[in-house]
Amino acid sequence: MPPISRPLRKLGFLTIGLFDEADPRRGHESTLEIIELGEQLGFDSAWVRHRHLQYGISSPVAVLAAASQRTSRIELGTAVIPLGWENPLRLAEDLATVDILSGGRLNPGVSVGPPIHYDQVKGALYPDTADTEDFGYDRVERLLDHVRGKPVTDFSGVEGFEVFSDRVQPQSPGLGRRLWYGGGSTRSARWAGEHGMNLLTSSVVKAPEDPAEPGDFAEIQLSHIRAFRAAHPDGEAARVSQGLVVVPTDSATPEQRAKYEEFAAARTPRTAAPQGPARLMFAPDLVGTSEEIAERLHTHAAFREVDEVAFALPFTFEHEDYVQILTDIATRLGPALGRPATGPTG
Repeated sequence: MPPISRPLRKLGFLTIGLFDEADPRRGHESTLEIIELGEQLGFDSAWVRHRHLQYGISSPVAVLAAASQRTSRIELGTAVIPLGWENPLRLAEDLATVDILSGGRLNPGVSVGPPIHYDQVKGALYPDTADTEDFGYDRVERLLDHVRGKPVTDFSGVEGFEVFSDRVQPQSPGLGRRLWYGGGSTRSARWAGEHGMNLLTSSVVKAPEDPAEPGDFAEIQLSHIRAFRAAHPDGEAARVSQGLVVVPTDSATPEQRAKYEEFAAARTPRTAAPQGPARLMFAPDLVGTSEEIAERLHTHAAFREVDEVAFALPFTFEHEDYVQILTDIATRLGPALGRPATGPTG
């Protein structure tokens, strides 16, 4: 087994938070219960996805505000908020507020690009400015400036009985260092490093156009991590979190194992070659015992250079499946990867 160059330091998980349109509260409660369980099992972080006009979490900041009041230790992240749907100033206010409420545990992850199905939604989202909106990195820079306390107005002081600030309020110390960029290309990884962000890298990367560059998923992801750290002021100490889909089966029932294997098999064909005009490459889902998964991760070139993970839970499983998967990750896979199990608390 190849040596692990970076011992696993932070163990996290990522959930999409699906719900039934006829009973959305139950789905949101399930997500909160899963986050609470994550804290009890000793996970270091819990992350939620972001879905607009779908049956998944549309407001992760609101969900994490609720989670902040039902947990006390676990870090809470978004992976990721697509900034094309957001006003950076308003989002900065929301993020700082939730970070204050959580005691400094929020880890906001963001990405750029136009909203999905933009032609169909732009009339509702940006009725007057749809054709002039900028969905590039400038939007992230605005968010960074607002969170990090740069002035947003030339007015401050007292007006009548009211006091005004020239910065976004509240200001939450440390939040500016806990902003993450969800990147899948060399360009985005390098940009995140240059701007002092942390890097979220997932089970999707963009294949290079140049045939001389790496063509293997793990090698491509590794090249992104190295480009990020080469550009970051913190160098090799810059934070990177990897988010592969990992499904341990140690305590699964035979029915659960069959379901997990069928899920992975249906998604495997997309991993054979770059997909679509964007040339996206997908990592295979890792299903098996914790020992088997650990062996595969130890041979993964990119995994060997990270010390933080946020393993992604599959989209369409049941609450009981997530309980089993998280329990096995915390008590069996984590230790197999070098992180001691803490066991249930509370």
